[in-house]
Amino acid sequence: MKHFFNRRETIVTEALEGLLRTIGSGDLARLDGYPEIKVVLRADWDKSKVAVVSGGGAGHEPSHAGFVGKGMLTAAVSGEIFASPSVEAVLAAIRAVTGPAGCLLIVKNYTGDRLNFGLAAEKARAEGFAVEMVIVADDIALPDIAQPRGVAGTLFVHKISGHLSEAGQDLASVATAARAAAKDIVSLGMSLSSCSIPGQPHEDRFGADDGELGLGIHGEPGVERIAVQSADRLVAVMAERLAVRLDPKAAHALLINNLGSVPPLEMSVVANAVLASPLVRTVKLTIGPGPLMTALNMNGFSLSLIKLDAAREAALLEPVGPHAWMPAKPVVAPAVVSMTKAAGQGAARKASQDAGTRRLIATVCERLISLEATLNGLDAKAGDGDTGSTVATGARSILERLETLPLAEPPATLGAVGDILSSSMGGSSGVLLSIFFTAAAQAMDSGAKLSKALLAGLERMIFYGGANPGDRTMVDALEPALKALDGKGLEEAAIAARRGAEATAAMEKAKVGRSAYVGAKLQGVVDPGAHAVAEVFAAAATLLVMA
Repeated sequence: MKHFFNRRETIVTEALEGLLRTIGSGDLARLDGYPEIKVVLRADWDKSKVAVVSGGGAGHEPSHAGFVGKGMLTAAVSGEIFASPSVEAVLAAIRAVTGPAGCLLIVKNYTGDRLNFGLAAEKARAEGFAVEMVIVADDIALPDIAQPRGVAGTLFVHKISGHLSEAGQDLASVATAARAAAKDIVSLGMSLSSCSIPGQPHEDRFGADDGELGLGIHGEPGVERIAVQSADRLVAVMAERLAVRLDPKAAHALLINNLGSVPPLEMSVVANAVLASPLVRTVKLTIGPGPLMTALNMNGFSLSLIKLDAAREAALLEPVGPHAWMPAKPVVAPAVVSMTKAAGQGAARKASQDAGTRRLIATVCERLISLEATLNGLDAKAGDGDTGSTVATGARSILERLETLPLAEPPATLGAVGDILSSSMGGSSGVLLSIFFTAAAQAMDSGAKLSKALLAGLERMIFYGGANPGDRTMVDALEPALKALDGKGLEEAAIAARRGAEATAAMEKAKVGRSAYVGAKLQGVVDPGAHAVAEVFAAAATLLVMA
């Protein structure tokens, strides 16, 4: 795996420096003990309040330094990647931020963290500091293990403890609330890959078609392998495991955590799946989705829930200083606003039937849908590999609305197809084809016959799109086909479209469109849009022969 870093030995200190240089304020500082002592702390800290200190190995960013600030952590102690900070580093943090009110250490349940934070606490007490420690063990992946791991649910404890400290509560009260919260948290992770550590060789233990349920935030193996399947199904498995550990009569807060490299698009899909699952019945607040406690570049996510009472809910809703924290939000249904229709649109295009037109449209759409993989393959050599999917989406949309089309009225049918493609078919192809059909409809309304109207549509498409014959686009097949249709008929049009499409394979580079940005030579590759046009005319011609 490839990573952006300078030297493995300095990656953590350089990352902490990058954080401090980009927070945009003087609210945070670090202790001067680099490289052994890596502590980020509040520069504005009032030692009359309880200090809240957490930390652990690096690689979980923005945890833990990203949550230092008003209303959350007072200081964060970092070790090397996935390695606990030393006793001396934790002790340095305690000394730096602890006053008469004392200090609470929040520790994830890993042996190294327990030992190093624990010994630091003992040494600090020997120096006269009042120190309490809470251990978070929220991972339910291994139900029979005596010492469950501490994972992203730890962030609930950070937030609640920081809130109580900011409110001026004493150490005993803060520690008691933190321990009670820790007992009411459950978490479970899922990933499609393990993580890789900068500077170390990496070999993914996952197969091409499997993921893991319940793996740890250091890449530790999960409780079981699970086949890659739809997001709904994967979330359903997790929701079922989590639900049995929840009080069904209580309200909960849900934290949806990106473990590192899941794109925001997919995280929103996960969030939608979670909030559409039975788990939502007990969820009152959500935090995320977003990267809150990551595992470097792990392609996975975790779900954490905490039982709510009035005090915890108030603590989670309270705004905080750290920008890395994502505010808690109530669960709400998406608002929907009705679209404004063009005046008279419904009356102008009433559904009507024509058997021949219906058969033609259905045949063409089915042919385009069948070509999805072929067109995607062609586009992958010249673009981003989505032409087939885009075209198939438009074709499916037309088929789904076939019963509503004014098939007995050709101009209205062309206009309706243009409207459908403008709203359902993405990318530039959808817009260009919508322009083509809309302009053709207007030409027919003005008295042009179909072949002339389609040429008028092509003229408008060329004007707005900027592509001309020879530019290696769908125009290279469409222009000769429509000219042949106007003078010679459908069979000649199909032949002309095929020749035009095949000619694009001899063109070295595209001059417009996304393919124009590809540096590689494209000789030997047929333009996918031109190929789709040729297939449309071939399907129509075949239908004519059969009739």
